[in-house]
Amino acid sequence: MQYKNSYIGKLPDSVNIANTSLTWNGRTWAMIMLPLSKDYYARINLLAHELFHSAQSALGFVQNNSESTHLDQENGRIYLRFELEALKKAVCSDAQDEQRMHLKDALIFRKYRNSLFPGSAHIENQLELNEGIAEYTGVMISGRDKEKTKKHFIDVIDRFFKNPTYVRSFAYNTTPIYGYIMSLKDPLWNQKISVNTDLTVFFMRELNIELPKDLAATVKAITAEYNGKQIFTEEQLRAEKIKKQIALYRSLFVDQPHMTIKFEKMNVSFDPRNILPITDLGTVYPTIRITDNWGILDVKSGALMAPNWDKITVSRPTKIEGQRIEGEGWVMQLKDQYTVQKDESLNNYKLIKKQ
Repeated sequence: MQYKNSYIGKLPDSVNIANTSLTWNGRTWAMIMLPLSKDYYARINLLAHELFHSAQSALGFVQNNSESTHLDQENGRIYLRFELEALKKAVCSDAQDEQRMHLKDALIFRKYRNSLFPGSAHIENQLELNEGIAEYTGVMISGRDKEKTKKHFIDVIDRFFKNPTYVRSFAYNTTPIYGYIMSLKDPLWNQKISVNTDLTVFFMRELNIELPKDLAATVKAITAEYNGKQIFTEEQLRAEKIKKQIALYRSLFVDQPHMTIKFEKMNVSFDPRNILPITDLGTVYPTIRITDNWGILDVKSGALMAPNWDKITVSRPTKIEGQRIEGEGWVMQLKDQYTVQKDESLNNYKLIKKQ
């Protein structure tokens, strides 16, 4: 239905609702969930972020949401937190020398973290080129003045620290601050990058920052400046807690009877702030909604996504009524041509297409 210059209608159940971009009816759209924030700047920030996603393919930036699973490990989290603490001080520094010192420390923590996890620099860079640049766009278009921008960065980082995981959401905090500081020097810096740019190398070059050769020794010397004792203590306690949680999930999705669902043409929505990687097995998504050729899966209490995103595992079904399948914390509505089959030898279940 058209109302003035707008169209009002209901999306089909096969379309997942999320803050995202999507292709629907032959066009690329920015999708925003209601209700919008009551804060004017936050609303504009979000709208601009998602509009960037709807345009980024045309700009040559292929969307890539690689999971930086190392950021759920103790040292990954520790040195990301140190980097962000240094960035907080950098963005709040009015003196150039002081700002430069904190920027250098932030990059030292970053490079040291990447040295601990081979290949992690590339994976982090992919998400920063996707979500990081989108969020930088949102921040810059939001209309906040200098002081409001500083406060925004401090607030979002402090909230970010409280997230259960950093794996898919860290880039919302790193790239925007580096980018904002870059914009004070060169407002059009983002026009110099492409999908192939290594942002860490780019920022270091453009900001003329050289790092020491002995990163480990330097890191040891500067952690106290950035809440070192508190961060080490908090992350050690979390690591012990997560070990127990992983053991429970491993039992639920591997050792106990479960159901595996293979994807055909999957579309997904989830909360990136609460996922939990499990080494070699994949990632647990506490809440996730998936639509596919076979129907709709709605999970409220955890499901294990395979590392290559070709299948998902849920706990065993507890109720099967026609095409509606239920388990503990999940519901599945199947299309007529699909059914669930039990493997009597393994006591597990799988989704199959009817013959």
